[in-house]
Amino acid sequence: MPGMVDTHIHASQYSYAGTGLDLTLLQWLNTYTFPVESRFKDLDFARKVYTQVVKRTLGNGTTTACYFATIHTDASLLLSEITNDFGQRALVGKVCMDRNNSVKHYKETNQESQEETCRFIVELLKKKYPLVKPVVTPRFALSCTGALLGQLGEIAKNNNLHIQSHISENTEEVKLVMELFPEAKSYTDVYYKYNLLTNKTVMAHGCYLSDEELVSGSVSQVCSVFAADVAGGYSASMLDAVRRALDSSKILSIQDPEYDTLTFEEVFRLATLGGSQALSLDDQTGNFEVGKDFDALRVNIAVPGGPIDLIQRDGPLVGGLSAIYYSSLLLPGDDRNIVEVFVAGRKVVPFTEPSQKVL
Repeated sequence: MPGMVDTHIHASQYSYAGTGLDLTLLQWLNTYTFPVESRFKDLDFARKVYTQVVKRTLGNGTTTACYFATIHTDASLLLSEITNDFGQRALVGKVCMDRNNSVKHYKETNQESQEETCRFIVELLKKKYPLVKPVVTPRFALSCTGALLGQLGEIAKNNNLHIQSHISENTEEVKLVMELFPEAKSYTDVYYKYNLLTNKTVMAHGCYLSDEELVSGSVSQVCSVFAADVAGGYSASMLDAVRRALDSSKILSIQDPEYDTLTFEEVFRLATLGGSQALSLDDQTGNFEVGKDFDALRVNIAVPGGPIDLIQRDGPLVGGLSAIYYSSLLLPGDDRNIVEVFVAGRKVVPFTEPSQKVL
């Protein structure tokens, strides 16, 4: 099957995935996120966490990941190096934030954020990694001044780069953004005014976008996909994201019969081609069209010691494959069923220890 595409994951938050999910967003950021992210100035700590998250995501079949790092340029460059060494296709972003942070030792000035973003981009591009590229990353409008947002929009435009951020994750956040940017018509309009909405922009969440935002000229395309969202999401596996999407879809259809439940085919597309389309990488990956890179998973539904007891082997076909096999991977399946992973034709899982790598 094609490799899976994770459009939104915080690599720096992997060490506490599943922690404090009973808190509201802003409480969670101040209690867990900012204190932990501040530790990434320590490159030994950063190497440990980033190595683990890249291995974990690759082992779970994520061949392409769009990563948030932290405000630390050198640690963000280290994440880029690690993804390259393990062979994962990735967009890596040095986080930018010049206001509204309660952790005193985890913030930057406007000038620092702009200069360090430029240094990150220059140094990463200089590496000429074939599959790892920089992405301009304002954390979200709450943590950035308008001046910084405008500067980041210019940086992205001048370098033709991807952009990633967050939007409308909860109602408190939306309210505070509108208080900070009273001249804006909406949360979406904030990013639009600073040239941060392009065909290479990924905005995570969008839970509370208004009908006006969805149909206005400030949103050129709305692409509904899903992602692991570590550590807001507790799992680095896109198969878990598939399951959560199916469950949410069922709940919506129970509450309102006008909703159609997602099908297995639809969630499979969202986890593969849909993700590559959201990242504007569908000319390179997402399916097995001739001319694209070979990003692929070799799956064994009946792997010894795996999570699936395959008893019924007959059923209707889905894309030439028995629906029993197909749904078995998406629902009870896990990383034990993903026996080999290929990115751009290179076998990257099972892992080769660094000392044994063929250079």
